Amino acid sequence: MLSRCCATTAAVVLSTVLLPVAGAHATASTPKVTKATKDAFGRVADNVITDRTAVLIDGAKAARTSLKPTGGVKLSAAQKSAEDTKLKALRATKSRLAGLGEAYTSADTKVAVDSTAVKGTKATVKVTEATTLKYKKIRGDEPTSTGFEAHHVLTFTASNGAWQLTAMRSTDGGAPRINDPVAPAANAKPSRTPMAVIDAPKAATTWPAPANAKTLNGGKYNYQAMATYTEKYWKNYNTAYRKYNSLGGDCTNYLSQGLLAGGWQQISKVTPEEYDTWYYASNGNADAWTGVNEWSWFTQTAKRTTPLANVYQLDVGDVMQMDFNRDGEKDHSMMTTYRSSSGVPYLTYHDADTYRRSVASLIASYPTANYYAYRT
Repeated sequence: MLSRCCATTAAVVLSTVLLPVAGAHATASTPKVTKATKDAFGRVADNVITDRTAVLIDGAKAARTSLKPTGGVKLSAAQKSAEDTKLKALRATKSRLAGLGEAYTSADTKVAVDSTAVKGTKATVKVTEATTLKYKKIRGDEPTSTGFEAHHVLTFTASNGAWQLTAMRSTDGGAPRINDPVAPAANAKPSRTPMAVIDAPKAATTWPAPANAKTLNGGKYNYQAMATYTEKYWKNYNTAYRKYNSLGGDCTNYLSQGLLAGGWQQISKVTPEEYDTWYYASNGNADAWTGVNEWSWFTQTAKRTTPLANVYQLDVGDVMQMDFNRDGEKDHSMMTTYRSSSGVPYLTYHDADTYRRSVASLIASYPTANYYAYRT
């Protein structure tokens, strides 16, 4: 069963009557927002997100709680239509997942309100979502669960004496969450041409993949240490490093940290070659430390990585990158932190902060993206 919890409503019982928008002497441009109103905003956000997640649960036929007014706050007609479209897309994602041998038995979503700002008849509410989904034991060797934290901005508008949700968007970079459907991307022309670098070839996404075993122990690198570090800091960031979430994304910075923890050596000496350094320092870092494409060019040119023919060949400590709209620029980096005995890799990454998301889940969400797999 899908459970739902909102951190902002634990101690408040809301009335089912409409919340007043303005006092007796107030104007429509200065609506009254009480604590109960703010709590209702949080519950509406929780209901919308929980409805999205519920669609993905195996055998779930839960009623849509977001359609019911909560504390007098409801979805606008346009927002209802937008949610209908999202849920339809998520049902398609669920169907693709089933075809790839994956399903979820239950989920838990918690939403916390981070801030509420009111200006005139508009209220802007920022929330943090924490969702965990339990894997169904189809092959029998799946991990227990996958989880992620995500951030959303909601816009509520006062209309006819009540508040309505009129817009909602996610603010995280990288790969959208499994409960946030992806609009199909059109083919785009390559936007950059790197010089003097070796670019990685695209990897296949078909199952099963040809065997490509990896030695995890006793070699040059400690792959388990890479995975352990990455899973430790997937949502509680290591304060020894700078964050790059607001500067284009933290995914490759985070990936580099995990590789360093497993024994990769830093290179700070510059040579005539392009993208020949990989380092982090208090006063800066190499482009390849934080850049998705730059990391690929460095690792391929320096022979730190070798390409894998299929994403299902990824093993612990290996890396997957994605080009969402196939424009020739890779958009996102992820580390493999778990591989099931039947051969399914599970990835952990920042932006949005995600724990053990399966390769199958990403393929189901992005069936037309370009994928790149690297043996480290």
